[in-house]
Amino acid sequence: MPNAIINRHLVSMFVVALVSLFQVGCGFQPLYSQAGAANSQALSSVAILPISDRRGQILRKFLLERMSTNLGTQSTKFTLRVELSESKSNINIGRDESATRANLFITAKFALTRRAGGGKYSGQILSTNSYNVLDSDFATLSAENDARNRALKSLAEEIRLRVATALNNPSVFTVPAVVERRVQ
Repeated sequence: MPNAIINRHLVSMFVVALVSLFQVGCGFQPLYSQAGAANSQALSSVAILPISDRRGQILRKFLLERMSTNLGTQSTKFTLRVELSESKSNINIGRDESATRANLFITAKFALTRRAGGGKYSGQILSTNSYNVLDSDFATLSAENDARNRALKSLAEEIRLRVATALNNPSVFTVPAVVERRVQ
């Protein structure tokens, strides 16, 4: 009986060792691993261009908080350009045909461009947040602004994750095609 327990223990240790070897060999590298310092250093090499209007200023502030760990101490190798668009829709209409709930949609189109070589990685992200439409205009405006800030924080985090993934995988950058001109 003790030999059976020892054999099961040895088999389970062997399986754990084998699974560990497969994980090391697969090339998977978590974004939040011990190499996180390398990720933050890579993110610090991205210059975030100004974004128009007040929403853009807030989003840029959130991006800077998440991506720039050592402002001004490292040369930038990439530029990040972001464009925002916003829309609203009423989703709950009361008996008196007034809205009681609304959705706020904010779309961010971004482009990460490598300064040397001109490679580009781009994407689009949509964030949807709901808020209550109340009798008080001030309360409704406050709820809408809160929904906007939640959406912008969500967009900043998603952009940061996509940029970090792109910086760890340079093959996602598309290089503009070179057009040859023939002289006749």
